[in-house]
Amino acid sequence: MPEEAPVKPFTIGDPLDSPSQPVEVPDFDQEWTVDGGFTWVFYGEGNSTLTRPVIIADGFNHGKSKLKELYEFLEGEDYPFISELRRRGKDVILLGFNNRTDSIQTNSKAVEGAIREAIDRRAGSERLIVGGFSMGGLIARYTLARMETDFDGDEHQTGVYFSFDTPHRGASIPVGVQAFAYLLPYGLDLKPHPFEQQMNSPAARQMLWQHYDKKTQKIGVAPERTALLDELDRVGQWPRIPRKLAVANGRGDGIGLPDIDPGEVTLRLDVRYPGTTFYAQAQGDDVTVAYLNRQFPATERTITTSGFPELDGAPGGTLATYQILANSMTEAGGEVDLRHPHVCFVPSVSAVDIADFARQEDLYAKVDSLDPSSSGLDEFRCSPMTTPHTLPTEELCTWLMDRFSPTRPQ
Repeated sequence: MPEEAPVKPFTIGDPLDSPSQPVEVPDFDQEWTVDGGFTWVFYGEGNSTLTRPVIIADGFNHGKSKLKELYEFLEGEDYPFISELRRRGKDVILLGFNNRTDSIQTNSKAVEGAIREAIDRRAGSERLIVGGFSMGGLIARYTLARMETDFDGDEHQTGVYFSFDTPHRGASIPVGVQAFAYLLPYGLDLKPHPFEQQMNSPAARQMLWQHYDKKTQKIGVAPERTALLDELDRVGQWPRIPRKLAVANGRGDGIGLPDIDPGEVTLRLDVRYPGTTFYAQAQGDDVTVAYLNRQFPATERTITTSGFPELDGAPGGTLATYQILANSMTEAGGEVDLRHPHVCFVPSVSAVDIADFARQEDLYAKVDSLDPSSSGLDEFRCSPMTTPHTLPTEELCTWLMDRFSPTRPQ
């Protein structure tokens, strides 16, 4: 019997370091090292020094940030966001983290460090714009609120805060997929598979609405998430000084992914994990969301949920969750039956902080018709169509930039 190919390292996280096409990355004008992170700085048109800083914090994935790939994604994936910011005279500061799976509080040190560095290096008194994509927006939100709470005065000197498809009220990775992470083989270094490390990391346990615990094999709110929510309460939830903006990659009319029927098969595996099957999340009690079967060491599990809304087809920014999983199994010599490559990752109601999504009616609410005062944001915008998580579309990017400040006169 031929030896099976190994299951190569893979992760299921923000696509910010996975651009689909190469883009020429210009030389940066400055490079900083901050506590727990690092930056590349690109001056805006007409600027010969740091003048109008915009800090963009990276999102969630495994390991250290990859600023080259982040630049390529934000510049060439759908709309040239960085070039347009620079054309408007903004100095773009890409902020990466030494470990993107560290806790929000730990990586908050890097955001604070970048803010202080920008203030020290800035020529003039232009107020900062600070935000981020996905997890980066949550870290920036917490950092600004913490600096207002823990220091006197206008410590962060920030005029605008923004987030791009940030899981303000949580994110969703199917719990069956989370459970499957713990059946993947260890590497030659005897460390858990990178996907297992990612799903069990402090950041994942904080941001996921429901987390599958490896030790107890139970599903619930991770204690790390509870601690983060308590810490957000301590700092007042949101910064009070800057204007707060957010965009969502999901729709605001209550329509998500209508092709996904609750309870139907999303992905079936064979060979190495024979019969392993994932199902779209359905409502009800004792609902089967995954049957997991590993040949060696022999392991068989059925993952069930109770009281969940129909998460996978909900309105929100999507992630290629099952596509990534299917690709990794195919590369390892397995056979797959992939029915639904993409599912909801950050619900629209979470990205604009207007409702929790434990209830079906809230998850599928028409955001555009809800009272905006229910959100902690001053203004927000949902995508007119369902788009991939963090995809910088022209409509969403232009909406943000128009509210950062008027275009510099030509």
